[in-house]
Amino acid sequence: MPPADAEPSMGKEKGAADSASPAHPPGERAVSVLWSFGKCLGALLPVYLAGYFGFSISIVLFGLMIYMGWKHSRLDKVMRLKSAMYLLENEMEFTTAKVFRTKRDLPPWVNFPDVEKVEWLNKILQQAWPFVGQYLEKLLVETIAPAIRASSIHLQTLSFTKVNLGDKAMKVVGVKAHTEHDKRQVLLDLYVSYAGDVEINVEIKKYFCKAGVKGIQLHGKLRVILEPLIGDVPLVGAITMFFIRRPKLDINWTGLTNLLDIPGLNAMSDTMIMDAIASYLVLPNRLTVPLVADLHVAQLRSPLPRGVVRIHLLEAEDLTAKDTVIKGLIDGKSDPYAVLRVGTQTFTSHHVDSNLNPQWREMYEVIVHEVPGQELEVEVFDKDPDQDDFLGRVKVDLDIVKKARVVDDWFNLKDVPSGSVHLRLEWLSLLPSAARLSEVIQRNQNLTSKTADPPSAAILAVYLDQAQELPMKKGNKDPSPMVQLSIQDATKESRTCYGTTNPVWEDAFTFFIQDPRKQDIDIQVKDDDRALALGSLTIPLSRILATPELTLDQWFQLENSGLASRIYIKIVLRVLWLNEEATPTTPSPRPSGSGSVLGPEGVTSELSPGGVGGAAKPQPTRPQHTTPDPEFATEGVLRIHLVEAQNLIAKDNFMGGMVKGKSDPYVKIRVAGITFRSHTIKENLNPIWNELYEIILTQLPGQEVQFELFDKDIDQDDFLGRFKLNLRDIISAQFIDTWYTLNDVKSGRVHLVMEWLSRVSDLPRLEQILQYHSQQSYQNKVVPSSAVLFVYVERAHGLPLKKNGKEPKVGAEIILKSTIYRTKICERSTSPRWDEAFHFLVRDPKDEMLTVKLSHSWGQALGSVVLPLREVLGEPGLLLDRWLGLEGALPESQILLRATLKILDTQLAVCRKAPGDTSDDVNAEGSSNIIIPRWDPAHLDLRHRTGLSISGDHGSTAGQVKLSIGYSTEESRLFIVVYSCRALAACSKDGADPYVTFVLLPDKKGTTKRKTATKKRDLNPEFNERFDFDFSLEESTQRRLDLSVKHNVSFMSREKELIGKLQLDLDQIDLKTGVTQWYDLVPETN
Repeated sequence: MPPADAEPSMGKEKGAADSASPAHPPGERAVSVLWSFGKCLGALLPVYLAGYFGFSISIVLFGLMIYMGWKHSRLDKVMRLKSAMYLLENEMEFTTAKVFRTKRDLPPWVNFPDVEKVEWLNKILQQAWPFVGQYLEKLLVETIAPAIRASSIHLQTLSFTKVNLGDKAMKVVGVKAHTEHDKRQVLLDLYVSYAGDVEINVEIKKYFCKAGVKGIQLHGKLRVILEPLIGDVPLVGAITMFFIRRPKLDINWTGLTNLLDIPGLNAMSDTMIMDAIASYLVLPNRLTVPLVADLHVAQLRSPLPRGVVRIHLLEAEDLTAKDTVIKGLIDGKSDPYAVLRVGTQTFTSHHVDSNLNPQWREMYEVIVHEVPGQELEVEVFDKDPDQDDFLGRVKVDLDIVKKARVVDDWFNLKDVPSGSVHLRLEWLSLLPSAARLSEVIQRNQNLTSKTADPPSAAILAVYLDQAQELPMKKGNKDPSPMVQLSIQDATKESRTCYGTTNPVWEDAFTFFIQDPRKQDIDIQVKDDDRALALGSLTIPLSRILATPELTLDQWFQLENSGLASRIYIKIVLRVLWLNEEATPTTPSPRPSGSGSVLGPEGVTSELSPGGVGGAAKPQPTRPQHTTPDPEFATEGVLRIHLVEAQNLIAKDNFMGGMVKGKSDPYVKIRVAGITFRSHTIKENLNPIWNELYEIILTQLPGQEVQFELFDKDIDQDDFLGRFKLNLRDIISAQFIDTWYTLNDVKSGRVHLVMEWLSRVSDLPRLEQILQYHSQQSYQNKVVPSSAVLFVYVERAHGLPLKKNGKEPKVGAEIILKSTIYRTKICERSTSPRWDEAFHFLVRDPKDEMLTVKLSHSWGQALGSVVLPLREVLGEPGLLLDRWLGLEGALPESQILLRATLKILDTQLAVCRKAPGDTSDDVNAEGSSNIIIPRWDPAHLDLRHRTGLSISGDHGSTAGQVKLSIGYSTEESRLFIVVYSCRALAACSKDGADPYVTFVLLPDKKGTTKRKTATKKRDLNPEFNERFDFDFSLEESTQRRLDLSVKHNVSFMSREKELIGKLQLDLDQIDLKTGVTQWYDLVPETN
């Protein structure tokens, strides 16, 4: 019988299985049984305790419901984590699978070809991920854990028992680069996705507490800004990172933190964690990592906004009815209201009762920090007593508003069957001038809305840096200062700096201002309990209106505080200006269908010609003038005159060096990534080059001008020395004529004349400069530039189509003599927009012409325009800003550009007298007495050479010292800043170890004697030290500065100690204005 036969076989199989399975020790089996019994007992224990203490069975059921909810939430998180891991590992297969899915399911690089894949970066991350884990483990165990243990007595037994980042590395699923907006920065959008099997466990042994994380998901768009771009390694001044919108976060908890997965707590915990991340990494917060010194990190971390968008929430139509009657058999109405979001800024409108076509007529103002990137999100809800019903949403990319200036349109609501909302969006530019403030305030008075807040005329950015010498608390304890800043009803608080009288906050705040002529900013410095006041300050905003660039950047003396208590604040005011020339004549009609184009993540990225709904509407009037960036035409020109060198090293020796020869020297000059090279002078250790170089530069921190000398040889050129100059020092001095000692060689120095050229719009001055230039000659045949031309190409209109009838991809070439620049190539359009700026050096504006050529992808010509610079000279302020007709195109083809000329003034050209002043203008023979100096190489004779050559006849000097001397009325202090020395006389074979010491005479007790630090082996030392004196202004003018630059020598040394002296009566200086300049040092005389 089969059963009988089957029984032995089953027995054999069981026996085989038993023999194959490992034998478990009896003790281990006993522990397993006890553990199973314990779990059963633990499950029954709550029921028993509830009955024992007489509790209601509802408590047990409630606990059971919480447990089931927690279990369900845990399983959901695990499934989401596994799904995300699978998706990242099989991205290509998932993308190309033949299934129906919406565009939103696809990665960014599939939807939008300007988002690039970076698999090479993901391979690097995957390879380096274990080492990132090692670094994180070391950071947590050796740095963070001791800090946590020291913070509280209850956490002294805390330790990280396991730190494992897992095998799943973070992936960058796409990168989009923005390089067309600002030439001094690079913007990168990184689409970051992380679904990792990370496991981090922490234990507090004192309380038998264990907690941890096992699995994290993080998805979002991280913006990385590389700015400022500089002309030296590492090419980037700083890296700034932030999420434009909150990333999506999902954490799988373990241990005691499992409680965070209980329904209700999980949403709260995720929100708290996201709030913590947002406080550091979500706009307007940024993480900035400086890469070079002398950077204003606070301004990079909190830059001025890109602009302000004024949102008019006007009305909506055809909304969905949510308040239905008899379970939906009879349609009712809705009570709609709208929620508007831009970043972290959120506004809620009032609700309209029982209306599917509500009218709100409300106005809001939002600060825009980043475009492209930030978007406006409008969600409409139905107001209900319990839970509000969703009526649709719409998103608008604010980059569209910036380009159009005004968008007045109907937008279809998404994710609902019907409904549209009418918005008017206005882009308000930030003006650094108060010239149009009255006009702006008058306009705002004519605006009406139901919102309580009136329209703003300006925004105020406050950079709170630091404070010094704050008063102590009672009991001589250090305070924990924080700052409250108030303007009318708006109050904002800084972070708290604990236990210090010299706090450094580095915080930034922004306020909307209705009328800066009538408002004040109130600053209160308090202890962290908000009860003890440490000082106060009130600044009328009308004071800022009188400052250049509407900026105050200085120390302020605190009131109701210590005598030396002061605070450093930078305050920037910007007027909000609406370009009304871009305003549409009438809003477009309500849309009847969808017409918006979705960008990344469903953001509306482009408006159709007929509005969002595709309905026809009148086109907005074209702007009559350009709207360049505020940084347009702010560059300067550096002129370098390479004169000569002395006492260079002989490299071309004979007979193995027994007979000294000569060198064939030449110079390389590097600045802002550009290299100039002089001609080679044969067999000369004291060469005279007499060559001129000019370069247009943007004033960026950390820029240097590098000079290197070489001996020209047949094989490899020999090194003859080098030195560097800080561009900031050249700009500060404006004009420098001096010798510089070569570094890294035994001997040699170079004579340079450098000038940071002033830019003026004085047309009569042009003739004087041209006359001076005509009398100059240089070995490299360079004709000095008399002006700099700035060109801003904004847009074109009405261009012809291609030969095949398609719209062209238009690029523009901007040409001045042999210099050619090219714009980016715009997407297909007969009305392209570039918004790009260029600059040219101009020898004689009266004879030169600017040419702009338009073409399709640098092929088929689409028109050109020739602009003689003589026309720009005839414009007010030497500025031309208008539409210009194109030749070789259609009659209506035009281009909108701005051309600005700035005359390059030089201190070497003597100014003529004012027109009409004929005194002493002619001599007896009737010839002009006006002298224009000409550089004469006769003074280069070796018999007349000294250690220092500067403008004018100063006799023999021992070098120079750069000082700032002034009186601060805000602080009631005299201040002296010792910046640096140059061309000091050597005191030993190693040069000198200089320091500066000075006293303010008369001073019998030596209380005003001060001394800087000592700089080793440096004849051009930099000190950058400030000294303050509590004198009144009257007492300061009665003092005499007695300054000495000395060489630090030992007690037994015979080396000369005094290098040079300077004596200066302070009544010869306008102390209120202050002065910064180089002073000659008088050498020691016998």
